Amino acid sequence: MLLASATLLTGCSIGGKEIVLDINTTNSHTVFSVDNMKCDKTEALIYLANYKNLYGTMYDVNLLETDDASNVEKYIRDVTVDELTRIYCMVSIAKQKKITLTDKEKSVSKAAKEYYDSLNEAEKKFTKADLSDIESAYEHYAIAQKLYNSLSKGVDTEVSDEDARVIHIQKIFVKSKESADAVSQKLLSKEDFAAVASGSSEDSQTELYAAKGTLPQEVEAVAFELGDGETSDMITTDDGYYFIKCISKLDREKTEQNKVTILQKRQQEQFNDDYEHFVKKAGFSLNSDLWDSISIKDEKNVKTSSFFTVYNKYFQTDN
Repeated sequence: MLLASATLLTGCSIGGKEIVLDINTTNSHTVFSVDNMKCDKTEALIYLANYKNLYGTMYDVNLLETDDASNVEKYIRDVTVDELTRIYCMVSIAKQKKITLTDKEKSVSKAAKEYYDSLNEAEKKFTKADLSDIESAYEHYAIAQKLYNSLSKGVDTEVSDEDARVIHIQKIFVKSKESADAVSQKLLSKEDFAAVASGSSEDSQTELYAAKGTLPQEVEAVAFELGDGETSDMITTDDGYYFIKCISKLDREKTEQNKVTILQKRQQEQFNDDYEHFVKKAGFSLNSDLWDSISIKDEKNVKTSSFFTVYNKYFQTDN
């Protein structure tokens, strides 16, 4: 959602640091706290309702109605706390850095109203959210996004074709030297590479697109030097033996997509430094009694999943 590449927290820990039960929050409306910031039950339920439908359905199958429903529900609840804890950490960092929303960015009334109006009676009863609760949740989400954008500034946005280059190849892999020699003989006899791969390769993936860093080092060094239609000699690695045929030395569409991925990775690495520094010093508590008392698997009429879609439609923070 917010940070697609961010690592999920693990249930009751964040950055390797345990989140302990704070007895002062027991039986209150606070689900968890990060330093002096408290996440109330209503905001958590807004996320939980959406994640129920975003993560609880696969191929039109309601996973909360399967034999694995208990594990699915636990996963959805963990994702909810993980994501909200991360957002609250980011809001706290933003306060320290005096990063706030502009008046324009605070104008989330249209988005909040659209989302609120989309809720049915069961969803309103489950979340107990009113319009101001939706606006508050959107503002927290927007501040977190603005912090991410701010901390990601200064990253080199230039990614060259060569750094991002994606090649289209066919591949044969065998483990023994005897098998590799047999493959070599077939290729020297001008047998079709794809046919040899189909009959001889010990790896089922015989055709693929590869970016730098996705192949064994010895294979990459050879594969990225091949021209269109060229075939490599036998390539020896610690795991076995490879043969590569280059279908295309530059797939333009996938290379452009890889540029975006590389840039996002750079931004994530830049952001992680400040985020991890905050996590090491922050205090966390989880009201597990309250959170464990909430169930979603029987909430069949809670079908909302558009919280983030509506946000993206209306609310973009200034970079």
